[in-house]
Amino acid sequence: MSTEIPLLAVRDVSYRLAENYLLAPISFTLQAQEFAWLTGPSGSGKTTLMKIIASLLSPGTGSILFRGEDIASLAPERYRRQVSCCFQTPQLFGATVYDNLAFPWQIRQQQPDRQALLADLAQLNLPPELLDKAIDGLSGGERQRVALLRNLQFPPALLLLDEVTSALDADNKALVKQLIQQTARRHAMSVLWISHDAQETGDGARVISLAPGMETAQ
Repeated sequence: MSTEIPLLAVRDVSYRLAENYLLAPISFTLQAQEFAWLTGPSGSGKTTLMKIIASLLSPGTGSILFRGEDIASLAPERYRRQVSCCFQTPQLFGATVYDNLAFPWQIRQQQPDRQALLADLAQLNLPPELLDKAIDGLSGGERQRVALLRNLQFPPALLLLDEVTSALDADNKALVKQLIQQTARRHAMSVLWISHDAQETGDGARVISLAPGMETAQ
């Protein structure tokens, strides 16, 4: 039996409001450099679980361990540089796309390379003029791709994705998946990805399923 400490350990984590479970107790582990899908019916708590893992919500019961440490004991800034989350309806900030892609560099007191940012846009079929476009003028699919690229400027140890291709057509979904897989291989990044798309999840990668009343997922 391997004694390796998993990158992420979800231990009997649940969440509820009043008497209603938004997430029934669940346990699973994710190893370093592992790519896994998170699936389950509507209302099973997928997004709630992602928010708990991202330290945006505190679990009602149970604990989340990151490299063997309870995330409740970790400095939030340190943790969120290692575990990054991108949601179905992303929150963009500033005035332009450039503001969003430059932000991860600026908080590290570094200057982004404009040509590199243009190359990032091109990887996801986004035109160069989008870099200076106001965020208020972006479509849903553009917002999703910009948010993803923002998360990938400095690839985390663990990337959490919540239906990040829901507003995209099949071709652009394929580009996003390809970029994430390439980044994961290049940077030894683990990925936990919520998706309802059977074509996305039917790639042979591990699938973790949530369902009401489930306590574990394999």
